[in-house]
Amino acid sequence: MSESIKGTIQNYLFYSEDNGYSVIKLGDNTIVVGYLPLFHPGDSIEFTGIWTEHAKYGVQFKVESFNVAYPTTPAGIKNFLGSGLIKGIGKSTAEKIVNHFGEGTLDVIDNEIDKLLEIDGIGVKKLETIKQGWQEQQGIKNVMLFLQSHGISTAYSLKIYKTYGDNAPEIISENPYKLISDVWGIGFKIADDIAKKLGFTDHDPARIKAGIVYALSEIARNGHVYSPEIDLINYCSQLLKFELAYSDPAMQEIEEEGIIVKHKDRIYLADLFYAERGIEEAINNLLTMPSDLTNADIKALKMIQTKFSEEQFDAIKLSLQSKMLIITGGPGTGKTTALRGIIDIYKHRDKQILLTAPTGRAAKRMTEVIGLEAKTIHRLLEFNPSDNSFGYNKFNKLETDLLIVDELSMIDTFLMYHLISSVKENTTVIFVGDIDQLPSVGPGNILKDLIASGIIHVVQLNKIFRQAEQSDIVLNAHRINKGEMPVVNYLKNTDFAFLEENDNSLIAEKILTLAKLEIPKRLSFDSIEDIQVLSPMYKGDVGVNNLNKIFQNNINDSPVIYHSNERIFKGGDKIMQLRNNYDKGVFNGDIGFIINLDDETKTLNTSFDGRIVQYNLEELDEITLAYAVTVHKSQGSEYPVVIMPVTTSHYMMLQRNLLYTAITRASKLLILIGTKRAINMAVGNNKVKNRFSSLFKS
Repeated sequence: MSESIKGTIQNYLFYSEDNGYSVIKLGDNTIVVGYLPLFHPGDSIEFTGIWTEHAKYGVQFKVESFNVAYPTTPAGIKNFLGSGLIKGIGKSTAEKIVNHFGEGTLDVIDNEIDKLLEIDGIGVKKLETIKQGWQEQQGIKNVMLFLQSHGISTAYSLKIYKTYGDNAPEIISENPYKLISDVWGIGFKIADDIAKKLGFTDHDPARIKAGIVYALSEIARNGHVYSPEIDLINYCSQLLKFELAYSDPAMQEIEEEGIIVKHKDRIYLADLFYAERGIEEAINNLLTMPSDLTNADIKALKMIQTKFSEEQFDAIKLSLQSKMLIITGGPGTGKTTALRGIIDIYKHRDKQILLTAPTGRAAKRMTEVIGLEAKTIHRLLEFNPSDNSFGYNKFNKLETDLLIVDELSMIDTFLMYHLISSVKENTTVIFVGDIDQLPSVGPGNILKDLIASGIIHVVQLNKIFRQAEQSDIVLNAHRINKGEMPVVNYLKNTDFAFLEENDNSLIAEKILTLAKLEIPKRLSFDSIEDIQVLSPMYKGDVGVNNLNKIFQNNINDSPVIYHSNERIFKGGDKIMQLRNNYDKGVFNGDIGFIINLDDETKTLNTSFDGRIVQYNLEELDEITLAYAVTVHKSQGSEYPVVIMPVTTSHYMMLQRNLLYTAITRASKLLILIGTKRAINMAVGNNKVKNRFSSLFKS
C-alpha cells in the first residue's frame, strides 16, 4: 500500500545520468530510491511510494511519485533560489532578492515577478531570463511528475521539455517512439522501456515501425547507405526480440509513408536513397557539359609544363579539359602544388574560384596552404539552422567557374548531395582526397565509389617530392601504405619516433610525461594546444576515456566548474563536439576549449576557433574531453605533435588504414608507443570493412 513521507535532501549516495535512478539519504537518515531528478541539499520533498527491504542495504523507501514543497523560511528560500535551479539567479542575486522581499519572495516571483526590477543588478534583460527560468521550472515540474515514473533522467527530461513543452506527457503517451527521432541521445531501448510502462505491446505497429527505422539509422551510423533485406530482418528480429516477417504490415506501411525505400534486395532510409540518386543525376549532368579549353590555354600549359611533375601536369591539363576531376595521393605527393597550378591558370583566365572542405579545421588548413579563403561546405552553401535548409541548392546554384573540394574521403552521402546539387552545369569541379585514409564517419564511401565508377577522370599522385623526403612521417606513411614496417632512424633528428613498451599502464604514464614535460621542454610545443593524443579505442588503460582523465587531472590545474557522476569539466579543458549542432554552428569532431560556467544563466561558455559557443547544462552530453581522441574523430585535422599508443590490447582496431590515417595527422612530430608486434599487426591487416553503398552501382 502506497504511503507518503516528507523529508529534506541530505545527499545523493548514487545517481545515474543515464536514467536518473537515485539513492538519496534524507535528513533523518531515511534512504529513498527511484527514478528522480537532481534535487539539491536542503530541498524539502514529499515522496509517495512503498517501503522495501534490500538484501544488502536494508530498509528503503521506493518512490512512485514526489512533490517539491517550496521552503518558507528566508534561509530556505535563499538556498532554493541560489541552488542553480533558476536561470538568471545565482547565490548573490538570491540573497539580494530574499533580503528585499523576505518570506514573501516566492509569492512575488509567482504573482508579481516584475517587482524584481527593484533589486539592484536586475535589469529588463536579466528579468526576462529569470522569467523564462521560472516558467521552465513550473513546466518541468509537471512534466517530471509524468516522466520520473518511466525511468527518464533529469537531463533527458529537460531535453524532452524543450522539445515538446507542456504537451510532453500527451505526445509521449500517444507514441513514445517519437522520442528516438525528436530528442538526441534517446535510442530505441529507452523509448521502448517507456512504451512498455505505458502499455504498448511487443507487436504494436508503432514499436515495429520504430524498430525498423532505428535499425536502418544505426546501420547508416556505421557507414552504410542501405541494408540487404535479410540483414535488416535479422537485425530487427534481435532488436524487437521476436521473428520479424518479411511481409509484416509495418514494413509495408513505412514504405507507403515514404520513410523507407525498397530497391531490389536493398532497403534504404528514403532520404539516403534519394540523396544517392541525386548525386548521380548532378554528376551526370556536369559530365555532359563540353570543355571550354581555348588555344590560349594550350599555350599557357606548354609554358608551365616543366614546372610540374608529369602527374601534376596531367591534373592541371585535365582541369581544363573536363568538368570533373579527382586528384588523390598520399602526403608529400604534391597535391597542393598541383592545385596552385590549376588556380593560377584559372586566375589568369579571370575565372571565379571557390574552395571548400567538410570541416572548419580542414577549411582553415586549405586556406593556409593554398592562399585563398576556403569555407566549410555548410558556410559555402549558406546553411540555415532554423529550418535545416541550404541557401544554395538545386534551385539556387553557386556562381563560380571552378570549385575545389578538399578531403573528399570525409564527405558523407547527405553532404555530398547538398554540395553537388548546388553546382551549376558549367562549373568545373575538382575533388581532392586520399583514398587510403579512413572513410567518412557518416554513411557512404564517396571517394572510393566515384573512383570505382570509372566515369570521372582520376589523377593518382605517387611521387614523393624532395622536401617531403626529408620527413620520416611522410616516408613511413607511404611504407605503411605499401604494407611495409616503418623505419625509425635513431642516428638523426627525426620527426618519427617509436618507444617500445609492453605494459599499458606504463604506456599511459609515458604519454603523460611526454606531453606534460619532455616535449614542451625540448621542443617548445604547448601541452594542450599543440599535442594531440590519438588512440584506436575508447576503453582500457590506453583508451581515450582513461587518457582524458589522466590528462585532465595532471595537465589542467584549473578548478572543477561542473561535476556530475559521469562528467567532470574544468576551465581550460580541451573538448570535442560529438554531434552536428547547426544552431550553434559546431560540428561533429570540432575541437574547442572551456572558458567558464556562468552561475546565473547556468550556461557553459566555450571557445571554438575563437568563437564563443554556449551550452545549457542539459546539452553537456554533446561535448567530451579531447586531450585524447579516437583516430576516426581526428579525420581532416592536422596537429603539430601526435602521440599514439599501439598495443595488442587494441587488436580489433589494428588496421593499416587506421594507422596510416593517424600518422598523417602529425605535421612536426609523431611518436608511437607500444610494441613492434602491434604495429606489425596493423601494417599487415589491410582488410577494409565493406560498406553497403550503391553510388553508380544501380
